[in-house]
This record gives sequence, structure tokens and C-alpha cells, in this order.
Amino acid sequence: MKQKYILFTDTDCDITPEIANKYGYKLISMPYTLDGKEIRPYVDFETFDYKAFYERLRNVTKKDIPTTSALSPIEYINYFEPYFKEGYDILYVHFSGAMSATFNSMRLGLEELYEKYPERKLHTVDTKGITLGSYSICLSIGELYQKGASIEEIQKWAEENVDKTAFYFYADDITFFTKSGRVTGLKALFGAALHFKPIIFIDESGTMKTKASVRGRNAALSRLLSYVVELEDHIKDHRVVIAHTDAQEIAEHFARMLREQFGEDLQIEFEVVNPTAGSHCGPNSMGVTFHAKHR
Repeated sequence: MKQKYILFTDTDCDITPEIANKYGYKLISMPYTLDGKEIRPYVDFETFDYKAFYERLRNVTKKDIPTTSALSPIEYINYFEPYFKEGYDILYVHFSGAMSATFNSMRLGLEELYEKYPERKLHTVDTKGITLGSYSICLSIGELYQKGASIEEIQKWAEENVDKTAFYFYADDITFFTKSGRVTGLKALFGAALHFKPIIFIDESGTMKTKASVRGRNAALSRLLSYVVELEDHIKDHRVVIAHTDAQEIAEHFARMLREQFGEDLQIEFEVVNPTAGSHCGPNSMGVTFHAKHR
């Protein structure tokens, strides 16, 4: 008998409703608060106007930098219960469990659901990241789902590939990340010269850490390229994702650098960082994810 399950992900993985529909995902909206208003992506708006959002961040004062918040247990119940009720198990491919208290709320909601539906099960794949690398993992899992892969087959793929999905990016303005407090080692850089850019990566625990600090964007792009060259593992057999926070020209420039290094046939996809994650990294930032020996 074919396994009956539903695929879930969240907007922190940069999945839009269009992509969710393409691959069969149900989408959980992760909120952010800007100008005193809580906003839920693709619930409170249909299309993310990223240019308007990041332009607002360019003009925001330090005290008005947007914040993010966890969902409540009842919200998770509302997302999951309709499918448990219909007899489906769930496979939830989510952003890093180490980055948010929202997963404590999810566990509380599941305790209530399991009492009501003891025969049902929510399975997870922790992408141990957020935005671009999570996006890449979600696309690969979506492709497996469309081919009829079982939960166990997808989880086996994840065990082999999540820790080989490298996330490297630079922050153009460290004020946003400093306020969020989500990057280990970043506070030591605060107050450095204006043009210094921190290079950040996400390790195998799903935690963001400072890798280096360089002067200026060109140096940041060169350093990112050096990490790709050092860590890549059969890079041309996998998609390379470049994500940005309204920095398309910078992203395209970096893509040219990659193709000069690895060839014109490198599989590059561009995408825009979702507003919830973008609230922490600010505008004009850019990152790359690729298949690597390790993170």
C-alpha cells in the first residue's frame, strides 16, 4: 500500500506559494513585525514586493529594525490537524531548529494532536539552515516527493545531503544581525570600520557563525568564491543557489565569478531572501549555497 503523507515547509525556507504548488508543499507562514504591525508572508499579502520591503529597511532606524516571533501551539494545530483528520501523516521540511523557539510551540501542539490522532505521525527534515540553502534542500525533496519517494527514502537522502549543503553569505550592514543576536561571534565585529563585511556560515548544528570579516563588497565576493572553491564537491552535478536581499546586480556579478571558475554550464538559480529572514540580515546582502564536502 502506497504511503499516504503530505509535505509541509515554511516561508523561512524561501518557498513561495507558486513553488509550493509546483512541488506539492503546504506552506507555513513565519511572521515578522515591521512598523508595529505583525505581518505573515503570503497570508497578509499575495506577492512579496521585495524591492519595497528592502527599501524600507534601508531607511529604518536602529530602534525600528523589524523583529520576528514564534508561532503559537494552536497555530501549528490549525496547520496540521486537517491532514491528520483525513488520515495523512506529515513530512515537514523546515528551517533550522536551532534558530527559533517556534519549534517548542510545535512540539506542544503535536502533543495535543497525538492525543486526538494517536495513529498519525509528523516526521521532520531539519535543513539546519534558513533561506537559500533550505530552499535548495526543499526543491530536491520536492523532486523526490513528485517521483513517489517514501518518507524513509527522503529522510535517508536528507541524512546524506543536508550536512553537505553549504550556506555562506555576507551581511552588508551588521546592525541588523547584531540586533537579532543570532550569529555567534558577530558582536566582536560591531563597531569595526564601516566598510567591513562579516562572512557568515551555518554549521552542522544549524547555527550561524562568523567565518571572517573583510573590507568592502568586492573582497567579500572574492572570499565567498574562495570558500566555494575550497569546499565544493562535484558542484556541477548539483544546483547552486545565489540569494540576495535586493542586490540582484551583486548576485549576477558573483554568478559570473562562479562561471569563470567552474564553467558556463554551472547550474545557477537566483532567488530573493524572504522578509522574515531578511529582517535579520538587512538589504544589499548576498549568499551562495552549493554541494560541499562539509559545511
